[in-house]
Amino acid sequence: MEYKHNPPTLAELRQSRKLIKNDRIQHLMSLSVSERLAVFVHSHVGSVGFFLLLLFWTIFWLAWNIFAPMEYRFDPAPAFVIWLFTSNIIQLILLPVIMVGQNIEGRASEWRAQTDFEINKKAEHEIEVIIAHLENQNELLLELIRKIERR
Repeated sequence: MEYKHNPPTLAELRQSRKLIKNDRIQHLMSLSVSERLAVFVHSHVGSVGFFLLLLFWTIFWLAWNIFAPMEYRFDPAPAFVIWLFTSNIIQLILLPVIMVGQNIEGRASEWRAQTDFEINKKAEHEIEVIIAHLENQNELLLELIRKIERR
């Protein structure tokens, strides 16, 4: 009996299989030191901890310069020029770093999508092989049933 399809053998399937690797680790290993720093800053600046740090720093700064004795105030209210200057410097430094981190995370997302696509192609191929084997088994079973019925 000839098979409708010529499915690959189990040994051929095992040889053609590539191991699935963690794409996130591969992507991080491909980054330079400055890119890793950008990703680190990007992930930590967007955290609640960093927000709380800025919030408490701002409250402390403003409260000190409003309620401390006059001789200890270094940034007079209501202008808070030093606080505004410092806040703007922090923003100007963090803005490009955050943008670089977003670009790197975007590349990681594209890399992940490509890996997902390859895994899906591989799964589709394996499903086709399984279906071909099941069809061949069905044909063999039908042939066995016919031989049994002829007896």
